[in-house]
Formats: sequence, structure tokens, C-alpha cells
Amino acid sequence: MSRIGKKLVTIPKDVKVEVKDGFVCVEGAKGKLSQKLASRISVEIKDGTLLVKRAGDSKVDKSLHGLFRALIVNMIIGVTQGYLKELEIQGVGFKAAVAGDKLNMALGFSHPVNYTIPAGIKIETPKPTQVIIRGIDKALIGEVATEIRAFYPPEPYKGKGIRFVGEHVKKKVGKAQATGGGK
Repeated sequence: MSRIGKKLVTIPKDVKVEVKDGFVCVEGAKGKLSQKLASRISVEIKDGTLLVKRAGDSKVDKSLHGLFRALIVNMIIGVTQGYLKELEIQGVGFKAAVAGDKLNMALGFSHPVNYTIPAGIKIETPKPTQVIIRGIDKALIGEVATEIRAFYPPEPYKGKGIRFVGEHVKKKVGKAQATGGGK
């Protein structure tokens, strides 16, 4: 069996989990999430615990077994505690601000970069060089953070750009100065 997939999931008292029509729906204090199950995966709920089962022992079934257990755990954590990702912006004149449902960024281009914030995501900018992304869907938060980072990924020479908090950017040495010779 999958080591992750065979573990029981304890359902907190304030969370409601139901399985119907091939979907797992999780509802908690922060919101509601649902996930479509693969056809060869089933979920059984009894006595406040949840067990993910698989139909066979093929390699695909084993990988889906652990995957769906992890997705359900992430949904339970999301509706109880929520998730957050932090980005930092480095560069002279680089800054970000939230205006309504848009994130406006000045990233050294000739035009401002505007990013429309998707539903279910909250973005804050406590400092002009700090972006905090909050929500209940772990995958959506990661996707939004990656899309924002892709506008100006950190470059390896000066380190300018948008990076995750704690991300280490390995810096490269620039061109060496020419010392005479030449034509």
C-alpha cells in the first residue's frame, strides 16, 4: 500500500466532509472546497475519520492513492486554517499595490503591470515591496504566486525581481573587465 494513502485522516469537529457523485466536498469555517475523485479511488468516512481506498495495485493506482489523500488533507487544512504565500520585490523603484480586484506593480517596464486577482484569493501589500497571498485552496495560491513571480523572475546578476520569501537566488559574476591588448 501507499505509505501516505493508507494513513487515516482525522476530520476536525468543525469540518463537514461528504462524498457524492465522485466528488469530495469539504466545508469549514473559512469556506467550501470540492475535488473530483479519480474513477479508481474511493473514500470511506466513519466515526470522524476518513480512509482513501484504491481499486488495484498498479503503479498508477498507488500514486493516485497517496495523491488524493494529500489533496483531501490540504482541503481540510485550507477550510480550517487557510494558506498563505509571501513574495518580496527587489529592485530600485519596484513596488506593488492592491487597488480593488487588481494588483498593480511597477517593475521597471515602460508600463505598469496589472494582475487581476482571481476569486477566492486575497492579496495584501503591507509594504510596497511585499505581497501576501491568502486563501483556502493551496493549489490556487501556489498558481497565483507563480504567475505573479513570472512577471519579473529574479535575475542572477543583480538579484532584481520578484521572489518567494526565503528563496535564495544564486548570483553570477558579471563580465570581467578587459585589460588592454585588443586591436
